[in-house]
Amino acid sequence: MSSQKVAIITGAGRGIGAATAQLFASKGYAVCINYKSNLKSANKLAETIIAQGGKCITVQADVSCEDDVTRMFSTVDKELGALSILVNNAGILKKQSRLEDMTADRINSILVNNVTSYFLCCREAVKRMSTRHGGFGGVIVNVSSGASRSGSPNEYIDYAASKGAIDTLTKGLSLEVAAEGIRVNCVRPGLIHTDMHADGGEPERIERLKNIIPLKRGGQPVEVAEAIYWLASEKSSFSTGNYLDLAGGL
Repeated sequence: MSSQKVAIITGAGRGIGAATAQLFASKGYAVCINYKSNLKSANKLAETIIAQGGKCITVQADVSCEDDVTRMFSTVDKELGALSILVNNAGILKKQSRLEDMTADRINSILVNNVTSYFLCCREAVKRMSTRHGGFGGVIVNVSSGASRSGSPNEYIDYAASKGAIDTLTKGLSLEVAAEGIRVNCVRPGLIHTDMHADGGEPERIERLKNIIPLKRGGQPVEVAEAIYWLASEKSSFSTGNYLDLAGGL
């Protein structure tokens, strides 16, 4: 097995995850592109990375499902080697709604997909990275959201609450594993140009809101990917339990 560093990026078929996978591959990492259902976009990304001389595999897994998570990490163990970096990025958004119109099914779906998934992936990463378990250390970067601070009233209080949970997970886990060679940090993107706004029922949401952003524009996925890469690299070696807001000043 090569000494190449290995990164798992969840929800890497599109948006921030895809930009992150491409960036890590360009920096010499062997990358696991995780996707839930969009095989076509995951394969297209893998082809691009390989054409540019990078190394990657695609692994279908619903990261909110425990069996899928353990299978994905085992696949990476076998095919790529010792894990160095986990980027928890997979998440879902439902149609814009006030809380009074939300069903238990919707709320639970958001929490399982956006919170349970991060816990499960962190668990498997810690088992592999922690010096307590014979690992060599590593870095976890959680993708939260500016929504954890704004609360997203009238749109996505459930999504915002799920990202508040990720902020707390980041803090708690960072302290739990700090002495075991693992750093845990978090990025909180604001209004970024991805397909997720369409999932919420308003593809042009950034256009509507860009004037409230101090920088007067939405962000690009690669701008978030660069911040994730910095937090995963030795350049941020004294940072753990921290949050990097990428919201154009909002």
